Amino acid sequence: MTMFTNFLRSLLLSIIFSFFAPILFFGAGLLILSLASLLPALEGLTKIIATQISHFLATFGNGMPMEGLFVICLTCSFVGALFDTYVYYRCQILRLDS
Repeated sequence: MTMFTNFLRSLLLSIIFSFFAPILFFGAGLLILSLASLLPALEGLTKIIATQISHFLATFGNGMPMEGLFVICLTCSFVGALFDTYVYYRCQILRLDS
């Protein structure tokens, strides 16, 4: 029973961290772009890059960037759960072999 609770705890943590990783990635990118836009020489370039990121996210969200970010986060959390399940299965197989 302890192995199962450890697996559920690991699965829940991997789902949570995999969900928030794209938010941090895109958030950090947009924060760096907004800070770089304070420099007059980079203002135009950073605006173009931020617009392209917004269009990229809108592609996955039916025209809405926040919905696109949510879809990407859900997909990453699903992949993280699958990976964690695979690792748990592989650990069980290796434990039986030794």
